[in-house]
Amino acid sequence: MFCGSCMQDNTQVRSLRAAGADALLLPTYTPVRVDEENVSGQRVFMGGINVYLDSRLPGWRYLPSALKRWLDKPGVVRLLSRLSSSTSAAQLGPLTVDLLNGDLGPQKSEIAELVRYLAEDLRPEVILFSNALLSGVVPSLRKHWKGTLICMLQGDDVFLEDLPEPWKSRSLELIRRNCSDFDLFLTHSDYYTDFMSRYLSLPKERFRRVQLAIEEAPVAARPVLANGPQSASITVGYFARICPEKGAFTFLDAAEAILPLRPEMRMIIAGFLPGQHEKRFRQRYLEVVQKVGDQFRWAGSPPNRNEKFQLLKSFDWLCVPTEYREPKGLYVLEAALAGVPSLLPAHGAFPERIHELQAGALYDPAKPHALQTALRKLLPSSDPEQQQRLQQRCLNVFGMRPAGHLMLQTIEAAVHSVK
Repeated sequence: MFCGSCMQDNTQVRSLRAAGADALLLPTYTPVRVDEENVSGQRVFMGGINVYLDSRLPGWRYLPSALKRWLDKPGVVRLLSRLSSSTSAAQLGPLTVDLLNGDLGPQKSEIAELVRYLAEDLRPEVILFSNALLSGVVPSLRKHWKGTLICMLQGDDVFLEDLPEPWKSRSLELIRRNCSDFDLFLTHSDYYTDFMSRYLSLPKERFRRVQLAIEEAPVAARPVLANGPQSASITVGYFARICPEKGAFTFLDAAEAILPLRPEMRMIIAGFLPGQHEKRFRQRYLEVVQKVGDQFRWAGSPPNRNEKFQLLKSFDWLCVPTEYREPKGLYVLEAALAGVPSLLPAHGAFPERIHELQAGALYDPAKPHALQTALRKLLPSSDPEQQQRLQQRCLNVFGMRPAGHLMLQTIEAAVHSVK
């Protein structure tokens, strides 16, 4: 699948380079997969296969690096990591704790290799971790490197909350310990700053908010001014990972309830379908289609950026009715680049995204049938000039150039304060 956090990390590095920074993106666990220019390094540190075998296979951690390193090759990791696409966080408690224990855990040699590369070979002025789940590296890194250390928080709680006990409590305890060595924490929303400062028991003054960054849409997918009357039909689309927390099944339920009442409406669901949700999704999808026919359609997972934006452009509205409180909402920006507003639950980062884009609609997810009520009221987004204004607003606020400059200013301020 395409991971939204990995895609944002890649875009942020590109935006920092555009702003004049010498920025590198180092993959950990698996190679970075994105649908835009990939600027990540080819070397994978703490390769996911070796990290897993360190915890699960007695004696594996003691093998010489020369005998294990071939498993860190990007092609090997890509091939074998496909088998993990149906693995949920609930199965990864012991491995998570091992990694957060850092050089006191079974991944000591992998962590030492990464620390050695950072502290002795690369020697950067700033290191930015893309999530707190990597913080097991920090205690060892701090012994060998004295630069500015920053952590981006972008959904760590979603993974942690899915861990069973005692792994969840132990993981939180270790993260809070490791995070004491960071100089600064970055988030993409005021909501997530407030939430994570409480969740990790960290002082709010150590947080800064930075904008998401996004590249322009492909030319063929941009809004085009049109002449003549517009169609009265309306298409509402879901485009995100197919899972309960993203609201895929809420979307299916809403389609079943609303489409018989709105014969002019079409609804489309698309996105990566993980193995653990496939049976439930396909069964529920068939039930909905049997009731509403061709008013509802499964569009699969677009394989590239062009096809993704062509799909988004076919929507009048994007609707991702998440159950969890979204810390970013990158898909809201992607829809905006295609000139498509979003209908979203009024929680997490969504109110901030709607306010910044000055387009879209929110509903109260705590109210019964709130999504169905909101869908009943939707009108086609048939004004091409309005679509172009939405796209331009997205680029003005979240485009790579403004986002990169703002992020670089935040990092430079952090470096200055540490010095």
